[in-house]
Amino acid sequence: MRALLGVELPGYRPLDSDDGAQRDAWANEDGDVLSVYYFTLPPDLPAGLDDGPALRTTLTHWTAQAGGGLIEASVKRLGGLPALRQMLKVPLPQQPGGQVFIGSFTVPRQACSTVVKIQAPERGMTGMREAVVMAEVGPDAYFRPHPYAPDVRGGLPFHAADHLRWDSKFPDHPLSRVRRTLDALTEAVTVDPRFAELPPFTGPTVRDPRS
Repeated sequence: MRALLGVELPGYRPLDSDDGAQRDAWANEDGDVLSVYYFTLPPDLPAGLDDGPALRTTLTHWTAQAGGGLIEASVKRLGGLPALRQMLKVPLPQQPGGQVFIGSFTVPRQACSTVVKIQAPERGMTGMREAVVMAEVGPDAYFRPHPYAPDVRGGLPFHAADHLRWDSKFPDHPLSRVRRTLDALTEAVTVDPRFAELPPFTGPTVRDPRS
């Protein structure tokens, strides 16, 4: 099922798969990749969308365990349905010190979900945004405990340079581009009525310990 409609944003060109067939992915001139997925399994979310503290805390730990850092997580509406909006950063393997910034909307239903994701890698010189912000706010105010999980360890650190307030000063930074794309998706995307009619997600399935 193509659950999300209107994902093909202006400025993005379709990408082909290795066998030449078109897939649900698009790229722009900056090298950002926009993709959409449909999963026929119960959503892999740690809590219901109405349990913000548990959702954000666990997602922060999960992202750190995978070597990344959760920047933001909130519940918004996409195409009229509640969705989990996330922004995170992960190391760029082929570029020491570089990062990939990822933004996504997960629209869960009880037995399936759809995800639209934008990935924007750093290119060329990295760390300029971070260095400028640290010089402006000072080292003591730069690194901060994570607001969702102050006890989190590992992964990429939470710091002041990832805040929305710096996007206007660094409009071409991949994190700024990710935020703009998520905002554009909020305005453009609609949901297939068949998907909207499916039973809503009420939380992760509790497995019977005897099974």
